[in-house]
Amino acid sequence: MSEDLWSLHAPIDAELAAAQTVTSSVTLIIPTFNESGNIDELLRRLGDALPEHLPCQVLFVDDSTDDTPAVIEKAAVEYPFPVAVLHRESAVGGLGGAVLEGVRRADTDWIVVMDADLQHPPHLVPELVGEGMRTGADLVVASRYISGGSRAGLAGSYRIAVSRGATWLTKGLFPRALRGISDPMSGFFAMRRSVVTAEALKPQGYKILLELAVRCRPAKVAEVPFVFQDRFSGESKSTAREGMRFLAHLASLRSATPLARMVGFGLIGLSGFVPNLAALWLLTHAGMHYLPAEIVANQAGVLWNFVLIEVLLFRDRRHRHWADRVGRFALLANADLLLRIPLIAVFVAKLGMSVLPATALALVTTFVLRYAATEALVYLPRTSRKAGRHTRS
Repeated sequence: MSEDLWSLHAPIDAELAAAQTVTSSVTLIIPTFNESGNIDELLRRLGDALPEHLPCQVLFVDDSTDDTPAVIEKAAVEYPFPVAVLHRESAVGGLGGAVLEGVRRADTDWIVVMDADLQHPPHLVPELVGEGMRTGADLVVASRYISGGSRAGLAGSYRIAVSRGATWLTKGLFPRALRGISDPMSGFFAMRRSVVTAEALKPQGYKILLELAVRCRPAKVAEVPFVFQDRFSGESKSTAREGMRFLAHLASLRSATPLARMVGFGLIGLSGFVPNLAALWLLTHAGMHYLPAEIVANQAGVLWNFVLIEVLLFRDRRHRHWADRVGRFALLANADLLLRIPLIAVFVAKLGMSVLPATALALVTTFVLRYAATEALVYLPRTSRKAGRHTRS
């Protein structure tokens, strides 16, 4: 593909090019996965909807395994606005990763993100940008949950319940970041390019609006109502796997700050008492002496904690081999037991503390040390140099 994504297709005419100097320009990013049946109709409706005074270029970021890229290239020549397709060999980050790839290539004033299945009505594209220009908003969300909007295109009570539940969950977890956004699950929105810091984004799966709102924190948000349409062609890409990626994404966003990670680390550690005690009960009832049973049972808690920490806290820092991470984590978790007893003895003998306060202080001390050691020795972030090399590979 040429360095200039737009050079392969129809150029903007002279009148439209001149208009770029006096109005905002737009990159419409459309992530696609096996949407060949929707492309012609989508571009036709966009052609009818986009006004001449709004310079717009359409970028399909494609992860398809069918002929979608070829269909896009064939249809592109029929329209007066530039149309390009960027096919990714590896679908890193899912739909959110595709949008991020488009954001990196956008050099216009505005970015509009929408799906290719026509559940997002194309005629609203200029309205989203116009609302942002009129109100001075940095982010304009097409919402199903304000007056004039509807979720009519959501098929079945199950999908409606899942959508509503996900909305309540996200707004409960991020009340400040999502203030003014009634539909954080919307995949149809416009955002000023100047507000988006691509380097700060770490998308997982298909809820890219949530990622942008939480990490980029637009100063002013506006909304436009829209009626969620029926899919024009093809099948929904929503799966149980995408649901799990969404939950992992929520956990990653919520644990983005050091304090939040420490709190999460502590809560996971507390939950580890359940498998620990369960294993201890099974081993002692099977006839094992309680001392070796304590040691073995502790490993059940260690394994439980490791899995949850991997999935919920340090998903983006799993740079070392998994066996190396397991070994380091287990070593630190068991060293905690060896350190706690000498600490209690020091607090009692040297500081004159009674046993219970000494034990509590030792627990807090070893927890802080174990968290710091886990972050530094098991899940140390990549250096910027390594991160850059990883991105290019």
